[in-house]
Amino acid sequence: MVKKGSTEERDLVHKLWDRNFAAMRAPASGGATKRPLPDIIAGNGKIYLAIEVKTTTKDKIYIDSVQIDALCEFSNTFGATAYIGIKFKYTKWLFLKPEDVERTKSNNLKIEKDVALEKALEIDEIIGIDKQVKF
Repeated sequence: MVKKGSTEERDLVHKLWDRNFAAMRAPASGGATKRPLPDIIAGNGKIYLAIEVKTTTKDKIYIDSVQIDALCEFSNTFGATAYIGIKFKYTKWLFLKPEDVERTKSNNLKIEKDVALEKALEIDEIIGIDKQVKF
């Protein structure tokens, strides 16, 4: 049985390879190690990305702050830009930097679909192909 999350992660890895980025799923993410690892690591020699992947069929996603702290720690050490890659049902991939995401009272992160559709970047924007100005 294949988990939906890993299927979506593979989809994003393929999209990054199609855009001339070397990309891989970090097999130890999700608690298999105590080290801070993102779900996907990608780079092209100029731009390096560390992506925590979240998918849902609902209209909002809550993310434990520990996961995002680990993403940021890895990114700082590795020299990558940290993104949360979000896939809501029937949307394309959307990307937000952790610092641009709303925090709950308990310091976890909350991403609502309508806010993500308005503020998030698309894949070509995070890899520098299309710099879109958002107001």
